[in-house]
Amino acid sequence: MAPPSKDEASKTPVTQDSVTMVLRGMRDPETGRDPVSLGWVAGVSLADGAVTVALEVPPARAPALEPLCREAEARVAALPGVNACRVVLTAQRPAPAAAGGRAAGGRDTGKGTGIAPPGVRHIIAVASGKGGVGKSTTAANLALALADRGLSVGLFDADIYGPSMPRMLGLAGVRPQVVNDRLQPLRAHGLSVMSIGFLIDEDEPVVWRGPMVMGALEQLLRDVDWGVLDVMVVDMPPGTGDTQLTMSQRVTLAGAVIVSTPQDIALLDARKGLAMFRRVNVPILGLVENMSYHVCPKCGHREEVFAHGGARRTAEDMGCPFLGDIPLDMRIRVQADAGRPIVAAEPEGPHAAAYRAIAAGVAEALDAASATAPAAPSIRFT
Repeated sequence: MAPPSKDEASKTPVTQDSVTMVLRGMRDPETGRDPVSLGWVAGVSLADGAVTVALEVPPARAPALEPLCREAEARVAALPGVNACRVVLTAQRPAPAAAGGRAAGGRDTGKGTGIAPPGVRHIIAVASGKGGVGKSTTAANLALALADRGLSVGLFDADIYGPSMPRMLGLAGVRPQVVNDRLQPLRAHGLSVMSIGFLIDEDEPVVWRGPMVMGALEQLLRDVDWGVLDVMVVDMPPGTGDTQLTMSQRVTLAGAVIVSTPQDIALLDARKGLAMFRRVNVPILGLVENMSYHVCPKCGHREEVFAHGGARRTAEDMGCPFLGDIPLDMRIRVQADAGRPIVAAEPEGPHAAAYRAIAAGVAEALDAASATAPAAPSIRFT
């Protein structure tokens, strides 16, 4: 019987068993054992011929195991039915000790464990308790407004499942270059930008389990040549899950900006996000009320579609700054969809001024933090 043709083989669905079998045929050069028996395979994801494997290895050996990671990609990619393969190398980390990481009762209090880029002065998270409140739009415009203050700014899209920065910054379909084994961030509107969206097709779903997401986050922070930045703005995914905990526990965040709309249901989730960051000792730089009101462009009538002032009251109740409000305006949405956020597209307009006022509040908080940090040179926010 003749062997199947290449076309016929490509139609054969790949299985987890076949991927595992390939990994069992590999050998770790130090131990002589395969990744499966060593317990390094943290997950295997299959989606329409695309295979993603998460290898969780001892942190001290991670750099030396990069060739094994590439070998695994090549071997799995050669399987019938595999159209593409990505192997994510992450590292096992010991649980933080009670004195420096986990308090009695399981409360997480530890700070970063070394995955932050060394040349970045301050890292701030832009987060929300729920999706759909305009967090990514706020993150992009905040980054641009900080850059307008003369700062060197990076924008890291940490939303692995729903990356929006490639489209929002006019970079959809652009691929980053690799120089000396390090990814180079893309540039847009004066910002250094990185997103998982640059590495996958825009319509391709990211069907990954938690360890794969955490590995991807660590690699995008550690293996990207960010250079020297005054500020990195991190666009977080909504909610209070793995990504938020990874970023707050393994990266020393200078603070978090919480974005919400004014209605009660959104503010309930914003409170949860705020409480989560406080639990892991991340300073709250302030709350932003997005879609705060709408002004009719024809008659000038102001209407508070989702109520108004809820974020300010929440900030007062929870003892944190209120950074400002942003209206519900079609031009903000149109410009973001066109790849030119409103601060870049209409720098002299009222919406850009509103984002700059928020950036001023963030810069003031970061400047105060710099002033109280010993041996930390000022980066002159003002």
